[in-house]
Amino acid sequence: MYNALLNHIQKFVQLTNDEQKLVISYLKYEEINKKHYLFSEGDKCNAQYFVIEGCVRMYFVKKSGTEQIVQFGIDNWWITDYTSFTSHTPTAFYLQAVQESKLIILKQDKQEELLSILPKLEHYFRRIYQRAYAAAQTRLIFFTDLSGEEKYHHFASRFPEFVQRVPQYMLASYLGFSPEFLSRLRAKQ
Repeated sequence: MYNALLNHIQKFVQLTNDEQKLVISYLKYEEINKKHYLFSEGDKCNAQYFVIEGCVRMYFVKKSGTEQIVQFGIDNWWITDYTSFTSHTPTAFYLQAVQESKLIILKQDKQEELLSILPKLEHYFRRIYQRAYAAAQTRLIFFTDLSGEEKYHHFASRFPEFVQRVPQYMLASYLGFSPEFLSRLRAKQ
């Protein structure tokens, strides 16, 4: 059950068998059902989640009462509220399973302890954070520079399997428009 994460780590740093066993000793495996919440607005987010299989979404509720999805976590992806995680403050987000999912959980205190024992993992997590930040920057450009139709076509061409994997209303929320607008776009195809 930990092989997906160990393989992911090996893409960035090489671990010995003993180091792999050490890493596993700091992790928790969990299977969650669809619609299960890992954290909710107001909670303190004290863990990072590695999605082995499945899909989770991170969203906030706008003043209008509608949900705005800001990120999905799919296979081989880390997800958390990094602001809450690093500052120990309440989160403004919800993290919820879109599908039944298999996760590896790394609590913040365990991560700190593990990094002090195995410093080479600092390199791994730095690379993960860089990739997450780069994805956020790309999304910012994507959302400020493209029309709704361009956003959808760009996203659908880059992630065709993902478009089929999540409900249409969630995809619309992530892309920043209404489900009706997305229906009209898909009908044009």
